[in-house]
Amino acid sequence: MDNFATIPFFIAVVETGSFSAAAKKLSITKSAVSKRISQFEDDLGIRLLNRTTRKLSLTEAGVKYYEYVRAASQLAKEGEDAISRMQDRAQGLLRISVPMVFGRLHIAPLMPKFLQENPQIEVHMSMDDRMVDLVGEGFDMGIRIGQLSDSSLIARPLSPCSSVLCASPDYLRQHGEPKTLEDLQHHNCLFYSYFRGGAAWSFTGPGGLERFIPRGNYQVNNSEVLYEALLAGMGICQMPKFIIGPALADGRLVPLLPDYHLPLHNVYAVYPQRRFMPEKMRLLLEFFAQQFNETSAYRLTYEN
Repeated sequence: MDNFATIPFFIAVVETGSFSAAAKKLSITKSAVSKRISQFEDDLGIRLLNRTTRKLSLTEAGVKYYEYVRAASQLAKEGEDAISRMQDRAQGLLRISVPMVFGRLHIAPLMPKFLQENPQIEVHMSMDDRMVDLVGEGFDMGIRIGQLSDSSLIARPLSPCSSVLCASPDYLRQHGEPKTLEDLQHHNCLFYSYFRGGAAWSFTGPGGLERFIPRGNYQVNNSEVLYEALLAGMGICQMPKFIIGPALADGRLVPLLPDYHLPLHNVYAVYPQRRFMPEKMRLLLEFFAQQFNETSAYRLTYEN
């Protein structure tokens, strides 16, 4: 058995935490990963992984071996990055992760132009609102919005991302318009269940930072579904302008509590730290930076 070829399998299992997640990352079956690792351990004559019905963990030997092969894998990637810079044109595969709604509305429409300009580059784009582990799941780059918790990633700001508390005119005609944060207690507040800021809505108002715990009959893990609920007059919600900008402009939604401002976030391109940035990745990063710069259609439409 070619044990050297099994190293990526072992690294994938360790970094994803399971055979099934490693199989998904490697685009093979779970049984193939498990069989390969078991044969690998038999050839080495030592167990690298402790297996239980609930989780995997490294043995002492596994920890030591992983330290070496991770370093070797990183050196191999740096070698690939270094020689890619010597090519006359960028080529190869880029795996990127983007949030579902922002990706559909503002990243997906850009990709045909990028691929037409760079026909030798292949892009695999994954759209998901969960917090994706870029390193563990093998992504080259991600688009993220809001607070960044992983300090091991390099983050390049692309654009501001502002949000507005709003409701439809029909809802306000039926239930009245709130004038203070306390008034929100009497309204149906819709909530995005993947919101990483916690359960409270935070505002900067006349008295400084203030928080409100929203209460309502509808929580959803997709912002576009909440947008449809707002347009249907179901309640009040805080929403990013990159979704509701056109509805604010034409009056289908009305901004509320003008003296209370929601936190201003940013849209970032994030990527794992690498000694040499591959040319294909540099081109995509610069492309995104241009498409979201201060004079871009996106900024003029959604952040003015």
